Amino acid sequence: MEFVHQTLPQRVRFAPGQAAAGVAAEVAELDGRRVMLIASDREAEDAARIAADVPVVVSHHEVAMHVPVPVAERAREVARQHRADVVLTIGGGSATGLGKAVALTSGLPVVAVPTTYAGSEATDVWGMTEDGTKTTGVDARVLPRSVVYDAGLTLSLPVDLTVASTLNALAHSVDALWAPRADPINAALALEGARGLVSALPAVADEPEAMPGREGLLYGAYLAAVAFTSAGSGLHHKICHVLGGRFDLPHAPTHAVVLPHVLALNAPFAPDAERRLADVFDADTAVAGLEALRRRVRAPGALRDLGLRESDIPDAAEAILPVVPASNPAPVGRDELERLLHDAWEGTDPR
Repeated sequence: MEFVHQTLPQRVRFAPGQAAAGVAAEVAELDGRRVMLIASDREAEDAARIAADVPVVVSHHEVAMHVPVPVAERAREVARQHRADVVLTIGGGSATGLGKAVALTSGLPVVAVPTTYAGSEATDVWGMTEDGTKTTGVDARVLPRSVVYDAGLTLSLPVDLTVASTLNALAHSVDALWAPRADPINAALALEGARGLVSALPAVADEPEAMPGREGLLYGAYLAAVAFTSAGSGLHHKICHVLGGRFDLPHAPTHAVVLPHVLALNAPFAPDAERRLADVFDADTAVAGLEALRRRVRAPGALRDLGLRESDIPDAAEAILPVVPASNPAPVGRDELERLLHDAWEGTDPR
């Protein structure tokens, strides 16, 4: 074995039913006295309850998918005007992403409280969108200093969004197996994360109020995100970032649709990773296992259902081609990208 692995510094607090106490403890750990609370309008009431015991000087609710640059700039100005010393984000990946945008230019510490399985809270990756282009980067300043996981906060997430968000998390595990900085430690985290997600998702789909299943999803999503942020962004995420930024497709459902097609493309060229993923799914092949799970939980199946037009495919392939990672197991050119995108658009069975 010869590799270099970097572990990112972050406090993680699993606190079932104790989000408010956990947030208060983490803000106190940072000596926070002027907290900027970021949460969408939909999350505002719960966010106020969770943040009741911390010194919030401003609550900011302008949260948008893919973090448009003007939205980020307005949030940064709010933080500056109120002299915030800690940013507290409560919500899904969009809320976390906006907190990261503030941290990127201010250096303010972020405390993240996820209410979905997006995994952004465990990464040092930021992303913002301008003029139809989503730009991403890596910066230590955006890694939340601490994360408070309370599975009870995910109970209000509808089953269809739970499924899509979980498959987004699973994509972190899959990408980590062949991303630019893939290594054995990342693989171990990715596969354990995938195992947690795969075992918990059917239980949650059947019984959305079942706390053990929700806790299993958060555990799996965290491990998957840690593996992903260490390994880097693979082909799957490059594709989804282009689709999201350029065509404003919904984040988690897009990941859920694209994942099986990227896996089907790469699996024949990465036999060891494929075999280990197949074991996670307890299936003959990883592609068959993923497809069986997707059908079991009624996952979204086609990009055309999410708003992508067939005529958009050549433009999408053109934008993706320059960012295809050199580490991708399968050779990828324009033809392969257009074929993959068309299959995903149509909802073709990846098997």
